[in-house]
Amino acid sequence: MKIIEDYYTEHYDELLGFVSKQVLNKEVAEDIVQNVFLRLLTSDKMITTITLPALVYTIARNMIYDYWRHRRSVDEYEHYISSVMSRSCDDVLSVFSAREVTEFLERGIALLSDKQRVVYRMSIYEGKKVREISEELNLRYKSVENRLGLARKEIRQYMKRMLA
Repeated sequence: MKIIEDYYTEHYDELLGFVSKQVLNKEVAEDIVQNVFLRLLTSDKMITTITLPALVYTIARNMIYDYWRHRRSVDEYEHYISSVMSRSCDDVLSVFSAREVTEFLERGIALLSDKQRVVYRMSIYEGKKVREISEELNLRYKSVENRLGLARKEIRQYMKRMLA
């Protein structure tokens, strides 16, 4: 733990600069850097002064990839919503507001089973991956994956009906 503490003290700004350059958002970069060191502190891997720098940057790089994957899925979802709305709207009066779309989404989530709802909310609102959800809820990976897949399918169908 002392090795990690020393590395944090000496290289925090360097790592923050690296991550900031990749994600283009200072707050997100600070969160990622903090999560890198939290993951190191909870890791059961053997860490030495030789392996630590490579491990830090590998974890940071993977978290940056996760961030951009999540951003891409959010952007695709927003694009999907806007394209569905633009296709189904003939005039200005029939355009749904963002608040209305959010209300539709919340109603759709309310229709999910309790188990699906918890997993779906953790995935969408908290940006957690299936592995993280399975660990937090103490469930099998496949179980979480199946629940999330069914929830997504039901929400897509519900939103398609509501926005048609």
